[in-house]
Amino acid sequence: MIVLGIDPGIAILGYGIVEYKGNKFRVIDYGSVQTSSKLSTLQRLERIYKGVDTLIKQYNVDEIGIEELFFNKNVKTAITVAQARGVAMLACAHNNIKTYEYTPLQVKQGVVGYGRAEKFQVQSMVKSLLNLDKIPKPDDVADALAVAICHCHSNKFEKMIF
Repeated sequence: MIVLGIDPGIAILGYGIVEYKGNKFRVIDYGSVQTSSKLSTLQRLERIYKGVDTLIKQYNVDEIGIEELFFNKNVKTAITVAQARGVAMLACAHNNIKTYEYTPLQVKQGVVGYGRAEKFQVQSMVKSLLNLDKIPKPDDVADALAVAICHCHSNKFEKMIF
């Protein structure tokens, strides 16, 4: 099974693509779709949509895990991140790919085994589970790989959105 993990963002959308077979992971690709703040919101959203759409098609993705939003106080940032998440999900829907949502707590639980794990613990487990030489940067990329791992470890029946 080929899984695309997505950590949504308007400036940086992290992605991680892994193959999961027989309880073993093989990293296929990881990186980010980045947009400049100099672009209009519409241009940024279009780049995110096209980026996710290209990844799905290029890697023949079977299933997708996407992180749910978590924000504290900055509502304006939350709205733009939600828009970016929305266009990423639209790309999933247009490609008719099963897509699942995970809270940050579920991702930590699925990777580390503890829902209140620190960011560095999650990143270290991503590095270890995927047999990487170093922790992927920026953090959004490591987070996306964590979402992919979480999805592979989940029962997948809880939160399928389409």
